[in-house]
Amino acid sequence: MAPQPPNPLLSLLNDALAETPPGRRVWVALSGGLDSSLLLTLAAQVCHSSGYRLHALHVNHGLQAAAADFEAHCQRLCQHLDVPLTVERVAIESQGEGVEGAARRARYAAFAKYVQPGDTLWLGQHQDDQAETLLLAALRGSGIRGLAGMPYRREWQGIVLLRPWLNVSRQTLADSAHALSLTWCEDPTNRDLAFDRNRLRHDVLPTLTQRWPGAVRSLAQSAGLAGEADALLASYASEELETLTLGPGCLNAAALAALPLPRQRLLIRALCQQLGLPTPPQARLNSLIGQLMASQDAQVLVEWPGVQARVWRRRLYLMTPLAALPDWQVLWNGEPGVSTPLGPLQLRLECDTSQAEPLMLRWRQGGEVLVLPARGRRDLKRLLQESHIPPWERERLIVVMAGERCLGVLQPPANVLWQAVGATFQVHVSG
Repeated sequence: MAPQPPNPLLSLLNDALAETPPGRRVWVALSGGLDSSLLLTLAAQVCHSSGYRLHALHVNHGLQAAAADFEAHCQRLCQHLDVPLTVERVAIESQGEGVEGAARRARYAAFAKYVQPGDTLWLGQHQDDQAETLLLAALRGSGIRGLAGMPYRREWQGIVLLRPWLNVSRQTLADSAHALSLTWCEDPTNRDLAFDRNRLRHDVLPTLTQRWPGAVRSLAQSAGLAGEADALLASYASEELETLTLGPGCLNAAALAALPLPRQRLLIRALCQQLGLPTPPQARLNSLIGQLMASQDAQVLVEWPGVQARVWRRRLYLMTPLAALPDWQVLWNGEPGVSTPLGPLQLRLECDTSQAEPLMLRWRQGGEVLVLPARGRRDLKRLLQESHIPPWERERLIVVMAGERCLGVLQPPANVLWQAVGATFQVHVSG
């Protein structure tokens, strides 16, 4: 009997193993549907034969009655394959991105929680998913990054995310699953045409394929080409950002504003991506660009989910949203390790022997005065105005008070901005 040709799906998984260093684990994101159930089944073959440790991760969103059935199927499949399974049950809280967006955010939070840096996580998306993603991006008016769809490989928080079957059709996966007599769970919401992706999957793509049989493959190929172009632009943007960077997450806003508008948009998006922040919607991006040359004393704040963009003194700052500060003050014995709302303070205070009043740590309230070495009495307000400390960071400074006497101004964990005569702060390095 003639030898059977190698299974192309297994070959793709063997290629994907090369992305995982020896000794690290391979994870499969297991939803319980056809794609991920097949992925785990074949991954068990290639990992066990190659000596790689394989784990599965199931996120139970609890959004439908069938969620318990999905979890139970994942338990049975992993037990049959002798693959350790981690289950994360989450409560979906939409923060303006809709249920699908909130569910995706919860999944990625689970990835970060369980998959260790250096490990690889395999995802079961395929060619049809890629075509749908491109169409959704085009209908939303997305730029080239959106049109690039899903990448085959992506590094995220030290984890390598891989989609080994991104160029494989849904039908090929279904044929393979049936040939293996594989069982899986059908998500009842997959037929709900109220969801945009389902509408594309069940109405739009079949119509396109009827007229153009290779439509799905062509759309996925276009997404791949857009991804190449996006990667090239990101490389150019990274080089240009180096010339504009004034500090972590901070750009020269005046120099940025002097560039052509398309380059401004590209560079701001690229900086967001470098910082691991969500890129801005078009309207928010245009609003930010329009305020890059605001007056020196203006405090521009433009926000979108997960990001605060600020312009001050012709500098652009991109950051995660700052949490509101609680009312707070605490007695301090001058030793390191005291807890603050900004983290533990890793400083020790040595004071002159005349100091008898208890030490208090608190936020700046206004009116504080320091007696500085060789500079005499200085108002803290004036010192801050003369500094390059942005206003939002000034609100998060901790002052050390001994009665009415200000001994120092600190930024946890160990940054001393000013210290008064007779007070010496020393950084404590824990052993």
